[in-house]
Amino acid sequence: MTRRLEVVPAVDPAEMSVAVRAALSGTGPAILPREVKQASRARHAGSTFGADRGADSGAPAQTGALALPTAPPLPTEVVKNVALVVETSGSSGLPKRVALSADALLASAGATESELGGPGQWVLALPTHYIAGMQVLIRSIVAATRPLVMPPGSFGARAFAELVDELTAELTFSSIVPAQLARLVDAAESDTGIRASLRRLDALLIGGQAVPAALFTRATDLGLKVKRTYGSSETSGGCVYDGHPIGQAVARTTAGELELSGPMLAEGYLGDEELTARKFYSDAGRRWYRTDDGGEVTSGPAGIQVSVSGRLDNVIISGGIKVALDRVERVVQSFEGFQTAIVVSQPSEKWGQTSVVVTSGPFGEGSLALLQAAVTDAVGRPAAPSRIVLLDAVPTLSSGKPDRMAVARALGHVA
Repeated sequence: MTRRLEVVPAVDPAEMSVAVRAALSGTGPAILPREVKQASRARHAGSTFGADRGADSGAPAQTGALALPTAPPLPTEVVKNVALVVETSGSSGLPKRVALSADALLASAGATESELGGPGQWVLALPTHYIAGMQVLIRSIVAATRPLVMPPGSFGARAFAELVDELTAELTFSSIVPAQLARLVDAAESDTGIRASLRRLDALLIGGQAVPAALFTRATDLGLKVKRTYGSSETSGGCVYDGHPIGQAVARTTAGELELSGPMLAEGYLGDEELTARKFYSDAGRRWYRTDDGGEVTSGPAGIQVSVSGRLDNVIISGGIKVALDRVERVVQSFEGFQTAIVVSQPSEKWGQTSVVVTSGPFGEGSLALLQAAVTDAVGRPAAPSRIVLLDAVPTLSSGKPDRMAVARALGHVA
């Protein structure tokens, strides 16, 4: 049994909510949300597109993005239980189309509702062509509440705080990425009105990438009820909150790789059976998803605790030694002025590969030596960054995540 697949431009969240409600109930087609620029070139299923990224709906403004490689033609139909297809990409930039059932999406929404203490009203501050933004719509449908939507364009703390003040439900929430949290914290530290508004939220979910420890501490010191979430499109969004699996999610590690299981798992990748078989597998009657993240899962008095060390593929060989760039980045982000910096790889005649710090904030003359000493102490001498590169703005995807491919290209033009 199959159902029609329809491309829906991610422009009007109210229209998107209607489309996803019909997809979840089975009264409408399955949907694939797309950014406006993507949808305008590939409105009909079956067309070929290049995943060009444009303006978003509330996430930080994007600069300098690269076009993704061309994806294969989109089918006109999907299997009947698929309600939503989300396009995402890995470190290679090759497009992946994650196929999600209504049961998986609703299981995720239900787990979040239970974890947060009940149904509530949301501020939508993320694009709906990403799973995090889509889940705000789905959670609102489940809760029978109307989300308030950030205006298009660059994310602003005051506009966000004003929407929080308009929320009327007993419980209120939002979901954002670390770059947005940084803007909120900066504003809240200097503006008591914004700070008071943000404190009204019963939970502020932070996901999409690791939250710098210093930024998280600043947020909690302000009295913000932040929750760090971990998950992906393949898990219908966040399924681990503050290190604890929520709902029926289960976590384990195999050979150092974090694996997740539960009713929120995707069906697989549309049109890519090989990748589906590699990433999803069954063991003793339970289906698992291989995350490509390193991590640990421990059990203690507080229950299961999941810790994520970083991407297994974000590793360089420097001086013959494996260096996890995520570890280097965490050390760098612990320093004042570098909380939103990223660390990328660059070729080196001496080391083969070396780490480079990329930031858009000003730094002092002795900053490189300071970072080198700290990284050497925490990770080892081969991990120490060889230089700091200052860009006018660190390129981002429309989700607010750093666009590491665009950064790598930019570094090729920076002396």
